[in-house]
Amino acid sequence: MFKTVIGLEIHVQLKTKSKMFCSCNNNAEEAKPNTLTCPVCLGMPGTLPVANKQAIEWIVKTGLALNCQIAEFSKFDRKHYFYPDLPKGYQISQYDLPFCVGGFLEIETPEGRRKINLTRIHLEEDAGKLMHVSQDSLVDLNRAGTPLMEIVTEPEISSPMEAKIFLQELRLMMRYLGVSDADMEKGHLRCDANISISGKPKAESGKPDIRELGTPVEIKNLNSFRMVERALLYEQKRQIELIEKGEKIVKETRGWDDARGITISQRSKEQAQDYRYFPEPDLPPFKLAKFIDLKQIKDSLPELPEAKRMRYVNQYSISLADAEILTLDEALSAYFEKVASKVSPKLAANWVINELKLDGIMVISPERLIEMLQAVESNEISGKIAKDILPEMISTGKSALEIIKEKGLVQIGDETQLAEIVKKVLAENIKVAEEVKQGKVQAIGFLVGQVMRETRGQANPEIVNRLIKENLSL
Repeated sequence: MFKTVIGLEIHVQLKTKSKMFCSCNNNAEEAKPNTLTCPVCLGMPGTLPVANKQAIEWIVKTGLALNCQIAEFSKFDRKHYFYPDLPKGYQISQYDLPFCVGGFLEIETPEGRRKINLTRIHLEEDAGKLMHVSQDSLVDLNRAGTPLMEIVTEPEISSPMEAKIFLQELRLMMRYLGVSDADMEKGHLRCDANISISGKPKAESGKPDIRELGTPVEIKNLNSFRMVERALLYEQKRQIELIEKGEKIVKETRGWDDARGITISQRSKEQAQDYRYFPEPDLPPFKLAKFIDLKQIKDSLPELPEAKRMRYVNQYSISLADAEILTLDEALSAYFEKVASKVSPKLAANWVINELKLDGIMVISPERLIEMLQAVESNEISGKIAKDILPEMISTGKSALEIIKEKGLVQIGDETQLAEIVKKVLAENIKVAEEVKQGKVQAIGFLVGQVMRETRGQANPEIVNRLIKENLSL
């Protein structure tokens, strides 16, 4: 047996209107390269940074949602390193006094509920972006200075799958809080993963010799959930194979080659890099209480995904699996709640999840869906008819009642009329009827289907079911 230990460093881009330390537009996605810059974010001599109050409020809001201890006293620091996309030659970050300390996030895994503890959350400015064209490298500094939260977990994630689930839950929380779109493909949320394997080849006793912690290897710049899981699975397998061979695992930084599905060594980390941190001289330390209203931020916290899931299970009596889908998007959950307030929550959940999905709710208003589902509940139309008219509702914009009236699709509930059709179907399907009598009860579904075909889907299926059983003396 080998034990896998994973720790994550997650960078979350905040979607403030302006950058972290200047007034430049913070939305660089559609802008031409190097058009959203100023002397401050370009690191020109003599410029002075001014901290973005909204970014500080948002990191505190995130810290409260993640059960962190909020610092009473904090400061910014300079982190020195040299890279083409870092115009100042240093990054304004936080070192020993971050805004948020500790905290945790609970996740649901196939092995059960897990509590993943956090080390800290600190605030910094992002670097620019390098673009490689043929043999050339170009730099775009539009992103330089974007507010960036770094969320660091304790090294206690136990599998690549667990790491992926943690990131998915964290992204959902960022969206609920409204602090980031957290789109990994657009770079709003980026992840570095540290993984170590503890254990040695089986000894003569047959029992593995498990050590507390193996040699950590860092995998840089993972930008999708699939990539995180694949990279960690590969690295887990690679390290176990090295241990089995009796070879040493080197403490290093590795990159992920997604096309080849392998990690690649980038640089050794036998010695810790010295960033020469020192307090940022242009931004004095401050007491948080004098700068922001902590109570107001606490009061502004929304209902978070986990709490909403549990409320749906308890309030609406739907399954946890359905609750998880309905809370994946705030627009979807708001839509569901409107519908569930007027019709059966289970019926509402089934239609929102399986028939409409996120695209459908953009076309059909909750009021229109309520109208149709109320017609189903009152037996005015069958569920099959409802599904049949849904595409027309989407394409024409007509209501369910308009389409029902135009096409004469009102459900047939007259027992005398249905009894004649049932007798006709049984007479035409004597063999199936005999099978039902002999105990093959599932064959009733075929007979019901034949009645529905005769009535163009307008027969009340409950009445049809009962009439078939009565005729077959079941």
